Amino acid sequence: MERLPRGRHGLSREFVAQNQRERLLAALAECLHERGYDGTTVSMVGKRAGVSKSDFYKQFESKDACFLAAYDDSVERIRELMLAACAESDDWADGVFAALASLLGFLASEPAQAQLVLVEGLRAGRGVYDRYQEALQSFVPRLRDGAPAPAGSEPPPPATDEAVVGGIASLLARRVLAGEAEKLAEFLPEIAEFALTPYLGAAEARRIISER
Repeated sequence: MERLPRGRHGLSREFVAQNQRERLLAALAECLHERGYDGTTVSMVGKRAGVSKSDFYKQFESKDACFLAAYDDSVERIRELMLAACAESDDWADGVFAALASLLGFLASEPAQAQLVLVEGLRAGRGVYDRYQEALQSFVPRLRDGAPAPAGSEPPPPATDEAVVGGIASLLARRVLAGEAEKLAEFLPEIAEFALTPYLGAAEARRIISER
């Protein structure tokens, strides 16, 4: 986010406040990426965002409150990207593949956001962990909707959807912790096979991925 011009600029208070809020959220993610949750302070975030400490506290009552807002904002951005990508296809497998491609592309281009959602969200306390679980659960019905069963088999049990969503999050978190956030898009075939195999079978999942 670019800083606003100094002095008189004719911008409304609402616009200035929203701009400051967005800069603070972005700055928090960057500080977390560099220093982790415990090493990040309000002063660091404000300095990175170009927002005074007093203005920070006009937006958020604490670092924790800023973190929750940044976390929720990032999760919503990811949800919108994935749903938009999925909506472009009428085929379930194509939609899942497209949604995963958009997810990995976003995280690879925004490593600080990847760190925020996949790593720091598990370190910042019970309240954020609950949000993390809620975010994962929100993707479960999207995966189940329209999912086929492997040829000649019964549909996988409902717990499969949760296992796939949670497994993908775990796989990506390990990559981020290993310093590979910027390479996440390279793991699309591996992640897509993991997601599709329980519903299509290994051979069909690999065939679909090989054609992408």
